[in-house]
Amino acid sequence: MEKMGDEQKPLLVTTSASPKGGFRTLPFIVGTMALVSMTTSSLAADMIKYLMGEYHMDMVTGSNLIYFWYAITYIVPVTGAILADSLMGRFQVIGIASIIGFVGMVLLWLPTVIPHAKPPPCSDSCSSATTFQLLLLCTSFVLLSVGSGGVVSCMLAFGADQLKHIQNNAGAMESYFSWYYAIFALCEVVGLTCLVYLQENAGWKIGYGILVVFMLFAALFFFLGSPFYVKQNAKRSLIPGLLKVIVASCRSRHLKFSSGNTQIAYHHNSSTTMGYPSERLRFLNKACIIQDPQQDLNSDGTAVDPWRLCTVDQVEELKAILKVIPIWFTGVIMSVDFCQSSFAVLQATTLDRHIFSSNFEIPAGSVGLFGVGFSVVWIVLYDRLLLPVASRIRGNTVHFGTKSRMGFGIFVSFWYAVLVGKVESIRRSLAIKQEHSSDNLGDSKMSILWVVPQYALMGIAVGSNAVAQNQFFISEFPRSMSTIASTLYALGYSLASLLMSSINELSINSGNGSWITSDINEGHYDYFYWVLAGLSMVNFLLFLICSRSYGPSKDEKPVAMEED
Repeated sequence: MEKMGDEQKPLLVTTSASPKGGFRTLPFIVGTMALVSMTTSSLAADMIKYLMGEYHMDMVTGSNLIYFWYAITYIVPVTGAILADSLMGRFQVIGIASIIGFVGMVLLWLPTVIPHAKPPPCSDSCSSATTFQLLLLCTSFVLLSVGSGGVVSCMLAFGADQLKHIQNNAGAMESYFSWYYAIFALCEVVGLTCLVYLQENAGWKIGYGILVVFMLFAALFFFLGSPFYVKQNAKRSLIPGLLKVIVASCRSRHLKFSSGNTQIAYHHNSSTTMGYPSERLRFLNKACIIQDPQQDLNSDGTAVDPWRLCTVDQVEELKAILKVIPIWFTGVIMSVDFCQSSFAVLQATTLDRHIFSSNFEIPAGSVGLFGVGFSVVWIVLYDRLLLPVASRIRGNTVHFGTKSRMGFGIFVSFWYAVLVGKVESIRRSLAIKQEHSSDNLGDSKMSILWVVPQYALMGIAVGSNAVAQNQFFISEFPRSMSTIASTLYALGYSLASLLMSSINELSINSGNGSWITSDINEGHYDYFYWVLAGLSMVNFLLFLICSRSYGPSKDEKPVAMEED
């Protein structure tokens, strides 16, 4: 129990003399992430070809199976984050997930070397996969989702754990998040180019065999760094603890706060660094107020009824979630702009994709690499050019806050949507004038270079917002919830598809047909992006309001003190 007037220094969990953690652990962490991301990105790119060629599935069946795989992949990171923060700890979740992912990759590779594990090649007719063959395939998908999802959900926060005791922590964290995302994007480029090329030209047996080796090395590489890691223990019962705060605050709603009263006693754990709750969302503080120590507390200091009296830590964890929801929602809206991969491929098929030579044509499916490439370039230029130059001009270290970078990314996403709509309007008008039929997309003679500027804006927007969002969530959430925080950005991408479907339904109900069709000359993707542009501007204004009401974030407070 702690009274508000008492002076008590918080306990420090880690110090600068910690023998573990630091930058020496990052090669193991980033290396594991790189191998896993290259594997998953290359699998997703060519999976429909594998299912249609080796399992004789039609387009609809294969697409539905891939959708099932993606659905699990989106859900697992959140589940893995809860396990890491509440039950097992990040190190254990990553270690187990890397092994499960390796087993899943082995099961996916087995049909390429064991003929009876998949349908026989087509001769006069094609036979469907047996129940056992489909079960083996689906099991490999589930295990791969669990493996990759468990690694992705925890790896970013686990790396941040290693840098907690570093001096100039804000600068170290900013560089870590930037380079982590840049390497992740670079690995996707390698997966979508080199590894996909091997699968298509060397065969599935060799292509998937290489991915088995990658997943094996990912697990080994992670465990090699075990002696150097800072391994945070999991906090038990995180989700039930949040529910207890809601119930306890409702049951104690009759309590009144007296202005200037310094004798209010708050319940907290013995190892906590917080003696009393913050003033924001003050009504939740009633959940941790001790009304009568004799009736509310056991002899060991624990609450008699944890659904009536919670700890300060539990209250602050719920506050952290409630406070970031509005800002997180602005990231969900921005994600809609960048979830249109199918449109990008369809649009690329109508463009002249020859660059430098008439003998070299960019594959339509690789056009998204422009965005990934510009993301990497922007992150590197920001970290190695923009910040050093700004610091030299000002004469001291310059640090742009996470909210500033998030807002900049949202603002750039507005101009991205505007430019995409304009380019598509020009392309569609040119295609219609050339009387392209709905069955043949043809070649509009418009160069692929027309779309490069819009992908440059995409790279800048994602490179600014994604890195800043991850850093913001992890820094603002309590350490016990940092794994869940690192999954919020990816969760936003999964929810963005719902918003996109709503826009599609509205266009259909308007009576003029869907704007989003397989034949982009028949549809109106330009109208769709005009709507996204308007939504992006509203989203930017919403972000400004949410950011102002949120107040200064943790990474902005040191800057303010330095300026004073």
